[in-house]
Amino acid sequence: MRLFSGKIPIITEEIVRVLTADNDIELSDEAEARLDLEAVLKEYLRQDREVLDEAKSRMEIRGLPYSQLGKMKSMVARERQLMVGDEMLPYLLDQLLTMLMHSQNVEEVFADDITLRKKITKIMRKHLDVEGELDAEVRSKIKNLQEGTASFEIEYQKAMDQLKRKKRLT
Repeated sequence: MRLFSGKIPIITEEIVRVLTADNDIELSDEAEARLDLEAVLKEYLRQDREVLDEAKSRMEIRGLPYSQLGKMKSMVARERQLMVGDEMLPYLLDQLLTMLMHSQNVEEVFADDITLRKKITKIMRKHLDVEGELDAEVRSKIKNLQEGTASFEIEYQKAMDQLKRKKRLT
């Protein structure tokens, strides 16, 4: 699961649309409420980038191989109390619900936390599970190359970058 910056407006638009259509929330300004939700998700991406940069910096200082990046990123994230990996979704849900409860652009919240969590989780999962779809699409494009070879890795990365740009994920 991964949050792409290009998906943020789509996610927030769908959250607002679903919650207002189901009368779970009442908004004073829909556009501003959407921007509030976007701010939460963008802030998470900013913090995640900072954690990654810090992890890379520490690895360089200690002379660690690139294969240790995941462990180092997890360690830095724990220090900064930022949830990554499988813990990302519950963390983001908490942040989004807190924003809904405190935003000046949300007049009233009628649904309980559990109902809101279920609806937002469904939307988030749909948009965060894009990586698997991208991988399958890229592999179908380069199926003539043998996996594990250098040429496969190069072409895979090129095709992945091209597909992400095409779908506006980066």
